[in-house]
Amino acid sequence: MASSPIFPRSASFSRVGSTPRSPFFLSSAGVVVPAVFFGGIGSRCRSRRLGRSISVRSVASDREVKRSVNAGGTPSFKKSIANDASTIASNIKYHADFTPSFSRESSDLPKAYFATAQSVRDALIINWNATYEYYEKMNVKQAYYLSMEFLQGRALLNAIGNLELTGQYAEALRQLGHTLENVAEKEPDAALGNGGLGRLASCFLDSLATLNYPAWGYGLRYRYGLFKQNVTKDGQEEVAENWLEACLLTLMGNPWEIVRNDVLYRIKFYGKVVIGSDGKKHWIGGENIEVIAHDVPIPGYKTTTTINLRLWSTRVPSKNFDLGAFNSGEHAKASKAHSDAEKICYILYPGDDSLEGKILRLKQQYTLCSASLQDIIVRFEKRSGSSINWEEFPNKVAVQMNDTHPTLCIPELMRILIDVKGLNWDQAWKITQRTVAYTNHTVLPEALEKWSLELMQKLLPRHVEIIEKIDDELLKNIISENGKEDLELLEKKLKDMRILDNVDFPDPVQKLFHKPKKETIKGSLKKILTEAPLQSVQNLLVKNSSVLEEDLSEKAEAEEEDPEDGELTFLKSNLQLPKMVRMANLCVVGGHAVNGVAEIHSDIVKKEVFNSFYELWPEKFQNKTNGVTPRRWIRFCNPELSGVLTKWLGTDEWVLNTEKLAELRKFADNEDLHLEWRAVKRNNKTKVASFIKEKTGYMVSPDSMFDIQVKRIHEYKRQLLNILGIVYRYKKMKEMSAKERLSSFVPRVCIFGGKAFSTYVQAKRIVKFITDVGFTINHDSDIGDLLKVVFVPDYNVSVAEMLIPASELSQHISTAGMEASGTSNMKFAMNGCILIGTLDGANVEIREEVGEDNFFLFGARAHQIAGLRKERAEGKFIPDPRFEEVKKFVRSGIFGSCNYSELMESLEGNEGFGRADYFLVGKDFPSYLECQEKVDEAFRDQKRWTKMSILNTAGSFKFSSDRTIHEYAKDIWDIKPVLLP
Repeated sequence: MASSPIFPRSASFSRVGSTPRSPFFLSSAGVVVPAVFFGGIGSRCRSRRLGRSISVRSVASDREVKRSVNAGGTPSFKKSIANDASTIASNIKYHADFTPSFSRESSDLPKAYFATAQSVRDALIINWNATYEYYEKMNVKQAYYLSMEFLQGRALLNAIGNLELTGQYAEALRQLGHTLENVAEKEPDAALGNGGLGRLASCFLDSLATLNYPAWGYGLRYRYGLFKQNVTKDGQEEVAENWLEACLLTLMGNPWEIVRNDVLYRIKFYGKVVIGSDGKKHWIGGENIEVIAHDVPIPGYKTTTTINLRLWSTRVPSKNFDLGAFNSGEHAKASKAHSDAEKICYILYPGDDSLEGKILRLKQQYTLCSASLQDIIVRFEKRSGSSINWEEFPNKVAVQMNDTHPTLCIPELMRILIDVKGLNWDQAWKITQRTVAYTNHTVLPEALEKWSLELMQKLLPRHVEIIEKIDDELLKNIISENGKEDLELLEKKLKDMRILDNVDFPDPVQKLFHKPKKETIKGSLKKILTEAPLQSVQNLLVKNSSVLEEDLSEKAEAEEEDPEDGELTFLKSNLQLPKMVRMANLCVVGGHAVNGVAEIHSDIVKKEVFNSFYELWPEKFQNKTNGVTPRRWIRFCNPELSGVLTKWLGTDEWVLNTEKLAELRKFADNEDLHLEWRAVKRNNKTKVASFIKEKTGYMVSPDSMFDIQVKRIHEYKRQLLNILGIVYRYKKMKEMSAKERLSSFVPRVCIFGGKAFSTYVQAKRIVKFITDVGFTINHDSDIGDLLKVVFVPDYNVSVAEMLIPASELSQHISTAGMEASGTSNMKFAMNGCILIGTLDGANVEIREEVGEDNFFLFGARAHQIAGLRKERAEGKFIPDPRFEEVKKFVRSGIFGSCNYSELMESLEGNEGFGRADYFLVGKDFPSYLECQEKVDEAFRDQKRWTKMSILNTAGSFKFSSDRTIHEYAKDIWDIKPVLLP
């Protein structure tokens, strides 16, 4: 066998274990895999017996494909492989030679990365198949996590870290002439998410696998992701992500996934509903597509358990290609069906300002729900054998909807159970409610999804029928629970809780609110003239003509103003407004549990967002404070800090049991720990300084404080408050002498990162403003290293893994009551970063755990926000002079030709769309400046600052996703860990 050009020809390897006749057999992807790897890999796999036939299971279809290794039978091993560097190097070299992705002449790092990834995947497949063979054998209840986003980040270092093979792979690659770090950097981030929603979902998968819970994730396989962000002189520019094409992996695609061509389901759009000869409803006609499964193994830490993330791609069969149209020159028409199907999985969150965009988004959501539920049901039926008891379905299946995007799970499960499986409505509804649960992630009205009823009727006609019946049953329930005596209260409940919005209420509901019509002027006069004696009428008219004329005139005007004459307008639809489906309400009604993601958020959900539902079904509502995995977010992204933690705690058990981190508190004043702690932070900052130079061209000093705000760009997250604070700081510096500056300010590098949605104009203005401020300040020789402003383009998980370990101050400054939880605040705290923030989301609980003295707090409280907005609307708000000063400075042209009038005007006025400072930047500005002065004061005392940093890490133990998953498993899913034998 010739050596691959990717490795030095002088490299030598130990002999890969021998097997009868042939050393290889086919993997589940149809790719040859060295037989030596089919013993399992990882610390707990060494005892697995291998003296049995080798088979590869299609996880979803459960069809087992056996590959004979030789004519004499299947291979037999007396022991599993040794997890040594030389054996691993041999396997990497094998993939470089034989995996058909690169030419033999290729010798670059992408080829080395791909071969390394394939070698790791070989190991994962074994553990993965063993996991699901055992789950099926035991027929355990399984949780299924449906999410439109899974922001995984790079997989290589995480996988080998969880398998406890980092050192061995580093050595193997060294033998092959490479470094693990350089090879790992060639992996593109999987573009399957955007922010906290997707990152949370990925942390949950890691914890589920690590804690041995039986679970799967379901999502969509986006070809172009959200977008790749370029930052130019004009601000943010969006281009298509190329993660599936990166590193020239166009032939094999993502090396971490396995295409399951045998796992295929059909999905329908449009069409109509008819009643068949069997008396059942049938959804027929319309547009049909197919979904194909792509499986990504998710390994747990220090365990054999390897669970699955199943991603769906969309297509139509080749027969849908119109060959006649193509040969006639109508090429676009010929491939229209293929194009319409494939574009469903092109982009995450396609722009929905257009009708086409709305259709595409709704297609995406239904595709995720239908494909996943069909798959879940197939697995349930297979495990049930010949006697399927649908009442057992909720005892074997738990479906978690991550936000409102998967809401269509509810009508889709109902449709399948009723129309396909033959259950009646009551049976299907009880099963659905017991199966499905909903996580709310927002209190923003615009983020509580509503879909056009008209659009949904066209695209999903059967589902609208089901939703309408759910709504009708809900109305009956509301009336039954609240009674008919207090119609004012009943009206409020109906308006708050109804699923359909701006749709006529059913006749029985309208009759409850029917009031006798007021008598009209004409009717009153007719009664007088016909019933009273003629002489009396004449006398009345003569004596009271002027008074009567005036009174009649007033009544006539009132009748014109109230033409419906006593009829309540809320009972009828407003023809000027669209009819909508309120997806969040459907989630609450259709599920057995509703949870918020931080204590303050869950309180707002119960008291404000879904208060009427909470009063009706208090038992449904729970809190599950978010968490993040300590494996990726400390152990792997910050190995130097991990070493310090393990040394001082005397164990590495903190990686699985973060409560151990609390023991750091007893060392918080230890000077030796302080020295080691600061050395780690300094090394991480030096790496980030080099990264910033590479990505932006700006040079920053690692001696400065690294002040970081990285998150999705949104007005409520208040990057605008941050940058206006920087502008004020810069203005004050410019007014001082050089000596005064040095004595007044701590040197800072202010780092921003995050994407603004392509159609969110104001957010994109904020990005432009930040970059313009940075350009001016960074080129001001008077300021030098005293202040730098950097916007890191295309922020993603890999960038976060570099920035967070280097952070010293992190800004979580959203308007109080508007952030559900946040998870980046947890990652920063874990890595010894001190937070400045409002009492919002998980900040509240972080401050409680790390200590009030180790958190920089400012700003209005959540319970004050409504009153402050009312005060503003009444014209009573008086801005702080410093706020007026900074706006005037911005408008002076100091930061370029743009005067940022749209941004500044959004902070002014008392009312109007896009005005009146809805997010209270001006209100919190003085408090924010004063808090930043306290930050400078604390940072000057490095002993105090280091102690604060240590106590942040010590207090972060609560915010492990392991704790969160244990709570979901116990309180919502009712699943238990399953340890493989």
